[in-house]
Amino acid sequence: MSTHKAATRKTTIDIRALKGAGRLVSLTAYSAPMAKLVDPYVDVIVVGDSVGMVLYGMPSTLGVTLDMMIAHGKAVVRASGSACVVIDLPFATYQESPAQAFRSAARLLAETDAQAVKLEGGVEMAETVRFLCERGVPVMAHIGLMPQQANAMGGFKAQGIDERSAQRIFDAALAMEQAGAFCVVIEGTAEALAKRITEVLQVPTIGIGASPACDGQVLVAEDMLGAFSAYTPRFVKQYAETNAVMEDAIRQYADEVRSGAFPESKHCFAYGKPLAISGNDVLRTAATLPV
Repeated sequence: MSTHKAATRKTTIDIRALKGAGRLVSLTAYSAPMAKLVDPYVDVIVVGDSVGMVLYGMPSTLGVTLDMMIAHGKAVVRASGSACVVIDLPFATYQESPAQAFRSAARLLAETDAQAVKLEGGVEMAETVRFLCERGVPVMAHIGLMPQQANAMGGFKAQGIDERSAQRIFDAALAMEQAGAFCVVIEGTAEALAKRITEVLQVPTIGIGASPACDGQVLVAEDMLGAFSAYTPRFVKQYAETNAVMEDAIRQYADEVRSGAFPESKHCFAYGKPLAISGNDVLRTAATLPV
């Protein structure tokens, strides 16, 4: 029997307990390779509906389906073992009613083994969040700039800049905490407002284009790695330019294939003895060749 002790995955209770205790680290992941890379370094992996834009080339997150989130969520959970995994509820899978939200969230958690779901919304979603939390579904709330509501917000614009918008977001934060959310993501929001919300809430805040005063930060992994070139949000710091590295490697591969430099003999399999195959014997003999 192996004596290796498996890593203990962080729970939503662990995440909530980090309020004011340090800096929560979070990144997105949509695939097993990315999840395996980020898992040792982050507290929370968010399987975001941003997958629609980053991996599928969609113009927004609105076309993402529940089945897509389940498929990507499964891959991320399988490849990770330490981080708390939170999966987005996609557009139109929870806004209709608390019952609809529960059905969607139940599928996500049951089929992926993730630890929590994330949903966007303000005061109007408080009843739904409470309904979910009372039935054993941990919820991470998402306020401020909400990509699923970009059409209603006039696009991807900073929020909380004027007094009316700031009050709406502040009220949303309080409502999400009171409804039972274990954590609140604040996106694209005026810095002073995000700081004030963080000071008032008893649960952790995770900022993305919000404030360094938030209890943690989250970015889309492809953004901070420079692997998504469609556009770069103002709040992103790129720690690498992997697109340039990958493009150079692809160009080198294409050049070598066209010049005949690749593949070399070391990239091929030896048969072991000279082949004497001709004519109609080719197909028949090829079926017996070792792989």
